Amino acid sequence: MWKQPIRFFHFGPEAVLFTFSKMAAGMYLEHYLDSIENLPFELQRNFNLMRDLDQRTEDLKGQIDSLAKEYTANARTLSSEQKLSILRQIQQSYSKCKEFGDDKVQLAMQTYEMVDKHIRRLDTDLARFEADLKEKQIESTDYDSTSSKGKKAETRQKEKKTAKTRSKVKSSDEDGSPKSAQKKVKLLQPGEFNSPATNFGNVHPSDVLDMPVDPNEPTYCLCHQVSYGEMIGCDNTDCSIEWFHFACVGLTTKPRGKWYCPRCSQDRKRK
Repeated sequence: MWKQPIRFFHFGPEAVLFTFSKMAAGMYLEHYLDSIENLPFELQRNFNLMRDLDQRTEDLKGQIDSLAKEYTANARTLSSEQKLSILRQIQQSYSKCKEFGDDKVQLAMQTYEMVDKHIRRLDTDLARFEADLKEKQIESTDYDSTSSKGKKAETRQKEKKTAKTRSKVKSSDEDGSPKSAQKKVKLLQPGEFNSPATNFGNVHPSDVLDMPVDPNEPTYCLCHQVSYGEMIGCDNTDCSIEWFHFACVGLTTKPRGKWYCPRCSQDRKRK
């Protein structure tokens, strides 16, 4: 029975690197998407809480306006105890408004840190992905070097065999051997050892990371770069930069108490 011969395809290091980059990118993307699966719901919850705090604050402001109008309209007829009671109600309402405002600020900071945490994780995953690609590229380069040396040695061996065969054919011609008994030998060139299956083109791992950067993303720090890694905020409310990367201002841990950036520190010393 005739059977179709089994064919073995050789895939070059470029193809392996390209396949690895696709698999690694898919793995990192899948893990990142899993990590942000609940992010929209958490953001929506915080936004709803902030909206509720706004509404409760507006209701209290309405009550304060009513109490203030009542106080001014009846100031002459109200007793001292009644006046004091209205003023206490107004003060309590203002205190409650301040609490709602503080809660809203805390929610806003929590929301920012929540999003920033995922951004930092994305930056970390991208850095790891790039390192993996570089490591794989080095391995493929070593493989190319070893493979080329092996091919050169194999070519030299074949050339020696060909030379011996030619010398035998030549000696046979000198002895008057019939032409039908002569063997024709084709000298194989190094390029003929390459299989068409290895032609995958030039694959550059940097092309995988060549992603567009959002021009609208705000920049921070003295380096004028986007937010990444650990950052610290300047306690000067008039600071034009506000946020700084730890490494750019020489920090490794968050300092205790208030912290001022180098520019604001110089301005404070001058004053």
